[in-house]
Amino acid sequence: MSDSRPAPGPADRARVRRTLAAALLATVPPLLVAAPLLPAAVLLGPAGLGVLGPDAFGGVPPVFVAALASAVLGLGASALLGPLLIDRRIARLPEAELDDRPADFVADRVETIADEVGVAVPEVTVVRADAVNVAVANGYRGSRLVVSTRLLSLPKADRDAAIRHGLVRLRTREATLTTALLPALALVETVALLATLLVGRRTDRTAADRRVNRIHGYEPERNRIPAKAYTLAGVLLWLLLLPAWVPAALGERFYVSGGRRDADAAVARVGETEREGLGNAVAFAGEAAGAADWPPLLDRLSFVSMADAETGRVRGTSRQEARLRLALLRSKRAL
Repeated sequence: MSDSRPAPGPADRARVRRTLAAALLATVPPLLVAAPLLPAAVLLGPAGLGVLGPDAFGGVPPVFVAALASAVLGLGASALLGPLLIDRRIARLPEAELDDRPADFVADRVETIADEVGVAVPEVTVVRADAVNVAVANGYRGSRLVVSTRLLSLPKADRDAAIRHGLVRLRTREATLTTALLPALALVETVALLATLLVGRRTDRTAADRRVNRIHGYEPERNRIPAKAYTLAGVLLWLLLLPAWVPAALGERFYVSGGRRDADAAVARVGETEREGLGNAVAFAGEAAGAADWPPLLDRLSFVSMADAETGRVRGTSRQEARLRLALLRSKRAL
């Protein structure tokens, strides 16, 4: 008897991918909290020092209690700190000094597009930046839309398509999950960058360095810490971080980067004008200068990633993400 069930389409596959990637990302905060809690539970439990006996938690093993506490504390603390972290970073950005009419125009365009997308109108902040970008965040403190002045200077179709892209990510709840997990992901990224810096630290002096020292009559003391010690510290740090880095990197690639492509497809399906405008905005954002003006903390929530090459490698994302998005937008697959 033949199976009459229809084959899964692209939308079904994208939904499965998003679900699995979101589950991977959600394991990052518990893993970070479990790093000290689980060894402590084993050390203090019956198999260790015996400080926590078998009946300490009503017969529940201390390791299980530590694992449950790691999940609750990790996810709870990350979800609590995420919106606070975003709001504090936005408050430090140089806010653009718009006149009443331009400010009202931006608010009106965002409200119009939000109604078309089907989401509540977010709080809009226009920042003075040369980067062509827009970021969207959402949490218990409400939704936020951060737009650069240079993006507002784009043609109408390009500008509206980029704003629609951010609002679509609000509708799909991608911005909500990313905002909630942002503190844990930022911590993993920072530690990974530190470990990479230690592994690749150069302590030997070049011929040019020695020549400059001879000219100035200065000969520095020999390094008190050998280069191998830095390398060993970096490798150990990477080994400790690896259980949290692997799901963070996979989730980053398939949920955050994949979510941008899903939003691209949603915007492209609205119409040919929106499709061409979005492609133009992606192309211009990738080529224009000013990426250094965009806060790294908002990068995962942004229309286009503006992370440097080293940060991109640590996150596990593809350097060709913008080109892939542009190719899909300009192909029939976008429809």
